[in-house]
Amino acid sequence: MENSTEQKESPAGTSPAKKQGRSLAAKGLSLSFLTLASRLLGLVREMTKAKFLGTSTFSDAFVIAFQVPNFFRRLFAENSVSVAFIPTFKSRLEDSSTEEGKRETQEFINSTFTLVTFFTVVFVTLGMIFTPLILKIFFGKESMDALTEATILTRIMFPYLVVISIAALLQGILNALKIFSPSGFTPILFNAIVIAFTYILSYFKLTENPARAMSIGVITGGCVQAIFQLPFVLRNNWKLSFTSLKKAFKNPYTKTVIRLIGPTIIGMAAYQINDIVSSSLATRAGTGVCSSLQYSLRLQELILGICAVTIGTVILPDLTGFAKKCEWDSFSKLLKQSVNIMTLISIPITFYSLIMAKNLITLVFATGRFNEDSILMTQKVFCCHILGLTFIAVNRIVSPAFYAQGDTKSPTIAGLINFAVNISLALVLVRQMSGSGIALALSIASLVNTAFLFYFLKFKKNINIASVLGSTFLYALKVTLFSAIAALPIYFLRGKIELLFAGHNRLVSQGIPVAITACIFGGIGLLLLLITKDPIVGIVVKKFRRK
Repeated sequence: MENSTEQKESPAGTSPAKKQGRSLAAKGLSLSFLTLASRLLGLVREMTKAKFLGTSTFSDAFVIAFQVPNFFRRLFAENSVSVAFIPTFKSRLEDSSTEEGKRETQEFINSTFTLVTFFTVVFVTLGMIFTPLILKIFFGKESMDALTEATILTRIMFPYLVVISIAALLQGILNALKIFSPSGFTPILFNAIVIAFTYILSYFKLTENPARAMSIGVITGGCVQAIFQLPFVLRNNWKLSFTSLKKAFKNPYTKTVIRLIGPTIIGMAAYQINDIVSSSLATRAGTGVCSSLQYSLRLQELILGICAVTIGTVILPDLTGFAKKCEWDSFSKLLKQSVNIMTLISIPITFYSLIMAKNLITLVFATGRFNEDSILMTQKVFCCHILGLTFIAVNRIVSPAFYAQGDTKSPTIAGLINFAVNISLALVLVRQMSGSGIALALSIASLVNTAFLFYFLKFKKNINIASVLGSTFLYALKVTLFSAIAALPIYFLRGKIELLFAGHNRLVSQGIPVAITACIFGGIGLLLLLITKDPIVGIVVKKFRRK
């Protein structure tokens, strides 16, 4: 065991941990670029919705209609299939050098594909039949117009669950093979298709309202996401084929996935029920509240997509590899490095976003039917959402540390606690704070979730939790202090900068102040990091000097 945990030097004198850090940076840079493009287009998609729908009844109807298939998508696809499938498939890859091993691995893929398709088709069929009953969870008797429209939109988009679940399986295969670019590009295609369909179908009046045009774009975009990734899987000598349900259920590796996926589904169900209850409270709190929450979350997801999702996707296969080889020192170092990177990105963004919230929302969304009331409603919600940014981001980094070791129970328990805290607080705060109360409840619950994830890591004897937690806490304090220092000039100069560009269109009146204040804030923060010789910034500077 001692030899398995030692850091062996490579012939060039570079330790595996350092090599892994460079590999993480290289893969992360490529995926970050694609994710940035995807999130930016996702923002444009939300801007398109704001332009055509604003915070109207139709906007609320679309938000709820899209959330219903998304509930099952997250349950069966991204966070469950990927988390359970990737570690199992990666372990099979290491035993696929022989013909027998290759055949068994292909049978495992076929069995997983069969089960994913079977369950999602069953859910879609039942879901489309019982759509009106499902939607009554969200809409009261006073919202019958929204309920009628949401029923139509949900039935258009429900088949999205089938194709996006298949796309998630293809992504799992590629990510296990450490091929990230195709999966990173598919959301770009999806967002582009939804935007294009909304404009084209609405312009030519081929649908009764823009919400239906967006819904048609969603189902079309989902199909493209699956189709686009298939050639890359085939190119790597793997394929998707159906097998009998009996064989699929009996496959030993599929049983492993089902065993892993069970607790994850419970945890994800709790997380998704959070969304359902929050949306139900929002639709009952007044027209536009549900939409304002979604606009706010879109801004937050832009940031999370660039950093947390990217790093989490990249490190899961590597953490799994370290765990399998019992290289726990490298495992802890990679986890610590990833959490610190996350902290360095998310805390400064939180400070800047709190000060410039109204400018950002006006710049991004204030067009068409998105009026001053929409701006103020979304601003209040966004300021409460952004408080939880760091905790949500860290959660998405720490969770893979459990999944890599085959432990899905610990993050599931943390998720259930998160669910209880969020729902309890939302029920209380929504009465006094409306949508802002729902957003604040999510941020506080995310903090609690983070605390429990680190607490559960303490029981993982293979991980140096004291080092990870100590490093994270001290680094977070430093970044918080630097962010506060950098934020002070922005707080006092914002009004004067806004006056210089007032009276012009929003790209000038809001865009230039946002750009100027971002440069001042970022410049001061970077200077402080350089003066203190921050290790993460040092790595980046060295890489640029080599180039």
